[in-house]
Amino acid sequence: MGIYREVILPRLCDLSMRNERLRPCRERVIGAAEGRVLEIGVGSGLNLPFYSPRVREIFALEPDPNLLAMARRAPPIDAPLYFIEASAEQIPLDDSSVDTVVTTWTLCTIPEAAEALTEMRRVLRPQGKLLFVEHGLSPDRGVRWWQDTLTPIWRRISGGCHLNRPIQSMIEGAGFGIERIETGYMRGPKPMTFMYEGSARPR
Repeated sequence: MGIYREVILPRLCDLSMRNERLRPCRERVIGAAEGRVLEIGVGSGLNLPFYSPRVREIFALEPDPNLLAMARRAPPIDAPLYFIEASAEQIPLDDSSVDTVVTTWTLCTIPEAAEALTEMRRVLRPQGKLLFVEHGLSPDRGVRWWQDTLTPIWRRISGGCHLNRPIQSMIEGAGFGIERIETGYMRGPKPMTFMYEGSARPR
């Protein structure tokens, strides 16, 4: 599993996230970021080109050193960019120090996602916002059965990805109020493609 996790899995993650069908989601979510931004799970840096001039600086957090090395090789952007090798459960930033937190297809893999969301709320300024696009638990009973059934195997081969996390209730449970949310399936196998996209603010 060492070679798979350290060499093969990061490249598979990068390849899968290059899916062009994800681009409109990136454009909407990343394009809404502003000020001082913390991106949770920057991965190989695929979101970086989508940040607008309204972004003053970016803290790109990623626990996987192999993905972080790929992100460091991404084309340069205009805003100051600081890479942080750390987990979302312990964000090394001060309280109320960022204007925007961004998470894209990341909450599914964080081992202690509730703890990570609490940390995101901690570092956000009172008027800051959480921008997210995630896949997660479907409202359809049959699809949920497949998500629950497949998740124990799927997370072993996909870097800890859970197919069945209830994204909206997780965000609300961490002390956020949802401002906007859109849900629905993208093209592809339904257990993997029920999406939550929106924004939230600390309550």
